Amino acid sequence: MDKAPSLNVNGDALQPCSTDPMTGFFRNGCCDTSAADRGSHTVCAVMTAEFLAFSKYVGNDLSTPRPEFGFPGLKPGDQWCLCAGRFLQAHDDGCAPEVNLSATHERALDIVPLSVLTQYARTET
Repeated sequence: MDKAPSLNVNGDALQPCSTDPMTGFFRNGCCDTSAADRGSHTVCAVMTAEFLAFSKYVGNDLSTPRPEFGFPGLKPGDQWCLCAGRFLQAHDDGCAPEVNLSATHERALDIVPLSVLTQYARTET
């Protein structure tokens, strides 16, 4: 399946989100997407204990290691390509994590307004 153009929400080249742990729908470290990515794993979010607890509560445990899937489990401070819908849900519930805008794919804007994403913009590291 062809990847969508690798552009971020600012219209610039999409920057890597994380290679440790390796993230992204394509597991290439970027929040690239395609028509096959039904979850729209396009928001590069910085994990917090609060968000990880929320995600587990709503049925997506991101903190428990799953070695059989090569998944180390996430901890606070890790960056991860979140599903845009889950990010919006966390925003609505008051526990959205910070976002790395330069590494968040422009297709996230199909689900999450830029004004919402910018509320959580992380200062570039």
